[in-house]
Formats: sequence, structure tokens, C-alpha cells
Amino acid sequence: MMRLATDVGGTFTDLVAYDDATGALYTAKSLTTTHDQSIGVLDAISLSESHGLPMQQVGFFVHGGTTVINAITERKGVRTALVTTAGFRDVLEIGRGNRPDLYNLRSSTPPPIVPRHLRFEVRERCDARGRILRALEEKDVIACALHCREEGVEAVGIVFLHSYANPDHERRCAAILREMLPNVTVSASYEISRHWREFERSNTVAMNAYVQPIIRRYFGNLENALRKKGLRGPFYAMQSNGGIATFPKAVEAPLTLIESGPSGGVAGAVCIGSVIGETEVLYLDVGGTTAKCSLIRAGNPKLDVEYKLERTRLSPGYTVQIPVIDIVEVGAGGGSIAKIDAAGRLRVGPQSAGSMPGPACYGRGGTEATLTDAKVVVGIFDPANFADGRLVLHPKLAKKAIAKIGEALGMSVEQAAEAIIKIAEENMINALKLVTIRRGYDPRDLTLIVSGGAGPMVAASLGRELHAAKIVIPLYPGIFSAWGMLAARPRVDLRQTIYLKAIQASLTEIDRLFAKLEKEAAAELGRSDHARTDFKYAVEMRYVGQEHSVPVPYNPRSTLEELMTSFHTAHQRAFSFCLPEAKAELTAIHLQAKAMEAVLQPTEVPDPKVHPHVIKRSVYFGADLGWQRCPVYQRTTLPICQVFAGPALIEEPTATTLILPEQTFHRDRTGQLIVIDQRNDVHMEKSKEILDQRAAKRDTRKGHTE
Repeated sequence: MMRLATDVGGTFTDLVAYDDATGALYTAKSLTTTHDQSIGVLDAISLSESHGLPMQQVGFFVHGGTTVINAITERKGVRTALVTTAGFRDVLEIGRGNRPDLYNLRSSTPPPIVPRHLRFEVRERCDARGRILRALEEKDVIACALHCREEGVEAVGIVFLHSYANPDHERRCAAILREMLPNVTVSASYEISRHWREFERSNTVAMNAYVQPIIRRYFGNLENALRKKGLRGPFYAMQSNGGIATFPKAVEAPLTLIESGPSGGVAGAVCIGSVIGETEVLYLDVGGTTAKCSLIRAGNPKLDVEYKLERTRLSPGYTVQIPVIDIVEVGAGGGSIAKIDAAGRLRVGPQSAGSMPGPACYGRGGTEATLTDAKVVVGIFDPANFADGRLVLHPKLAKKAIAKIGEALGMSVEQAAEAIIKIAEENMINALKLVTIRRGYDPRDLTLIVSGGAGPMVAASLGRELHAAKIVIPLYPGIFSAWGMLAARPRVDLRQTIYLKAIQASLTEIDRLFAKLEKEAAAELGRSDHARTDFKYAVEMRYVGQEHSVPVPYNPRSTLEELMTSFHTAHQRAFSFCLPEAKAELTAIHLQAKAMEAVLQPTEVPDPKVHPHVIKRSVYFGADLGWQRCPVYQRTTLPICQVFAGPALIEEPTATTLILPEQTFHRDRTGQLIVIDQRNDVHMEKSKEILDQRAAKRDTRKGHTE
């Protein structure tokens, strides 16, 4: 059987196909068509067919992309209404009083997705235990339907107070609306989130309804086009939790696709980490528009169960109750535009040249300098062999664009290019530090896995700056997110609010609730038994009197004492303190269910067993080293496990890797490119020497005191 994955990025649409029987791998890259992303997908498929991909043999398809996130950030969703409990119409407007930056008086709350005149109230009421205090007034629902029809609404969200505890009223309201408005999509909050906090639940259902018709049309059109190409299915979508779901399931809750593409890369990084024996991984994906990074601990990516969309220092953004891999993103990629601001400072990004017109060197009409143009100027790319020769670069156009920056700064073209590269890399470093140092993790203990079309050209510099233990460039880095989607398994995340005291008797109730969720998850995954399903359990706990909870791993066989120990440890990491004598309570349970199906795994690659043919190219390494002649290797010709020294360039169809002086590199048995920085050993020795000196001084002071 053939497995096929496509990933729509800001600049390129990537394709990977894998033959289970023969191990053959097909890859393709096409320009993203922003007005209709499915066109770019079909372009990539057509390109693959021209290279021999047998579409009739494809029996598995998974797709990831930016459709959902683009519709929200560009405000191109449909006209949406919200039906809520009487008295709670303005929950979306009131929001939270929290500021992302406490003392920043410029902060402001973003406008709600649903305007006030399209938010309707219905008389009904349940308490926090799910007990009905007032029955649903169905005539109010009928009136809402008539208003929606008059307003030309295309989608309706429903969120009633405490419906996470008792969804009966929401279920009945949805049935009435679907009957009266057959051409309108209806999204009820209990179908998406069973967690408390009314503002966040309201945001979640409003966002989900806002994009649901768009995803339904997009996936419907895409599936029809794929079937005409001969694909039989099944058809899957990459979810933000690192797993995949069928198209129908994704259409029910399209918000789960909000970080669809980047999550594929994280799934791939987990797989590569497992193959090379590294469970502590820092993953970075640098594409044409953005750089995204995520932390993987003990072989599992960190999951954020309350994702904050469009959060900045000046805005709290939109909080949605969807499990999303914790990804930090910055506007720094190969297409990031370099400009001189009003104060005369050089800035790179967040604006991007995208695929059209693209960087100046593409020769498609772009005139502004980008990171890719800077890399062309310093000699990293071979103009005639970029993107496997499918895109010819124009160095003269790149130099012309960079020269404008140089003139404004009083620099040569090379110096200006170096300045652009340094600023772009600094933006990426800041993002990497956000998920490591600022959260208490030392990058020196982590393996840095870097992918994306623009990632390998900056990986060595970033790894050196972070003193990473090891730098890994995976196979097919320029299409790695698509590759990672073939390594992802069907997955369901179920999270439910509870309220129990942390006592031994509560564990029995928790086990009962988890057993109920297990059956539900197995049904969603299409499993009749648990034998082929992997379950992971977590609870959320807090000290009595606290507002917020922390996630704690849960073992159904654990004792209360073991659970409390885990809770104190988690609280200590999250808040830098714990209260072992204080009472605690449980506020939620979280079940992760994964279908243990066969997925793509790296296999050993053949050893060329010949010395690679080497050419040389001049590369500019900054003012200190200037221009140097560097050997240029083709990745597939590197002998397995043979160590080479930098500086060097390694080319492959989807990326070019730069190796710095005092770095070594080799291909391992599965073809992963491993880079080791010799300076790190020196740095570690100096750090140890400094720590020893400080310890000696403390001992000396202690001796004087005594």
C-alpha cells in the first residue's frame, strides 16, 4: 500500500509518498496557492505522478495545512451567530481582566468573533453539578432560528452555562436549529469542550463555528478531487495534538486543526528522536514565513490544553480549549523581509515575501531583501541547483535588493547580508529560549532537531549559540512536516471537568470516569477493544483555595500518596513552590488515546562506500573569517558513519545545510545528518571550571566564618 501526505505551508506545499512493500519514497514541492490551497496540493500530486507515483496504489492519505489558522487570522470566516443562556450574552465581550504584560497600559482586548447583534439569549439553566434549574424554553430557540435566517447567518454556535456537566439542553437546542436551518452548520460546545470556564468555552465554540463551513467545503472539494485522481482513502487530517483524525471527525471540530502543519513536524521529531535514541529534544522548523519550535521531554511533546491564539504583549488573544502541542512561533523564515524602520534600525520579519512574488532572487517581481536573498549573497545556495533545480535563482537580483539595505546602513553587500542573517537568527534564538531557558530547561541537555526548507542553513549557528548537545538534520528536511504526518497515529483527546477532594475514595470515581472515556475514545478511533489502543492518563489538581490547576500524570494503579507526590512535584516545577501539608482537590481528567497502527519508520540507508565527489564554493563567514572555499557534498553520497570536518555545505533536493568551522558531521545508519560542535566541549569545561571556582570560594568563606 502507498501512503501519501501533503502539507500546505505559507510558501510551499509539500508531498511525501511511501510504499510499504518496497520502501520507495516519492517527494514533491509546489508553490502554495493561497486563494485555494487545494490547487497547490493537486499541483504537487501531478508533479509526483510525472515522476512515477502510482496514485491508484495509494490507500492512505493525510493532509495538514493552514486553512483554519488563515481563516481566523485573516478574519475570513463565515457570518456566525452565538446562542447562549439568558443573561450571559456578553461573556465574549467581557472576557478576562488579565493582561499578558501586567504593567503595559497599551494592552487591549481583541474584538469578539461574533458581534453583539448576532449573540442571542435563551432561557434555561443548569447548576455546576448538572442539575436542571430551569427547563429549556424551546420557543426562545425558535425565535433565535428566525433571527439567524433573517441575518443570513451561515454558522451557529451554542454554549449554555454548565453544559459540560449536563449537555441535554444544548443537544435539544442543536436539534431544533438543525431542523429549522438545514443549510446552516450548528456547533454545540459539549461536542468540542467538556471543560469549565464560560469565557474560554464561548470563545472555543464561536471559533469552531466560524470556520466549520469553510473546512467542510474545503475537505469536501479536496476529497472529490483526490477520488478523481484514483485515491480510495481513508482520508485523514493532521490534528494539533500530534495525531490524525478522519475528515468527518475533523469537520466536526475543525478547531483541532489550528496548528495542523507544525504538529506534523513535531510528530516527525518524536519519531526521529526515538530512532537515534534521544528522548530530550528541542525541535525547530524554519519555513518560508515563520520559525516554530517545540520541546519534547521523555519522548512526548508538551501539550497545551488552553491554546492562546494571536496572543502578544499587547493582547491576550483568543483562548480556546483545544489540546495543541505547545509551539512557539516567530515571524522569521526564508521569505522574511528585511527593512529599515523609522528609527534607522534594521528589522527582519514578521512580514514575508511568501511564494508570490517571493524573495528577489526568485525573479518573480519581488524587490525587497529577504533572508533567502542574504543567503544567496553569502554563497550558501547554488543558484542553478536550488529546489533540486526546479527553481533557478538570480544572484544579481538578490545583491541588488541587499545593496539597498547596505546603502542605508553604510555597509557592503556582504556585511548587510550578514546583518540580516544575524538578526533573523536572533529572532529564532529568542523563540528557542522561550521553550527552554525561560521554562527551566537547559538547552545543553537537549538534542536540536532542525527541519524546514530554511532550517538547515541556520541550524549550525543556532546550535552553537544554544550550546546544544547535538544538532540533527533529519531526512528530507524541506518536507519534514509532511514526512512527520506519515509517522503520526490516529488520536483522540478527551478532557472533562470534575470536582473531587484529593482523598483515597476519589480515586475509585476517577477510575470509573476514565473507564467511561476509554470506551468513548475506542469508539471514536473505530476500535472494538483496547488491545490496539494506547491510553495515557492525566488529572488536573490544585491546592484548596487556588484558582488554577496543574496537570499531573495519573496511573490507575497508583495510591493517593503517589498521586500527591506527583502533584507536589508538578506544582514545584510550574510555580517554584509546593505545600506538602496543604489539602488538594482534583478539577479535571484528561485521556489521550492513540491507535497503535503501523506508521512510517526510518530504515537503514545503503552505504555508498565510495569517497564522495566534492566541489568547492566560496562562502562568506563574516568579517572575522571572510570568504572561504568550502567543500560541497551531496547528502546521499556521504559514507555512513564517516566523520567530516567543517566548514562545509551539504546539498539535497529540499535544503542546503551549512556546517561551521570547528564542527563535525556524519550520516548515521538511517541517514540522519548528525552535527557535533567541538566548541561545546570547551564551553562545558569552562562552565565546570567556573562552577568549581565558585564552590571553592564558598568553602573558603564558610571556613573563615567558622
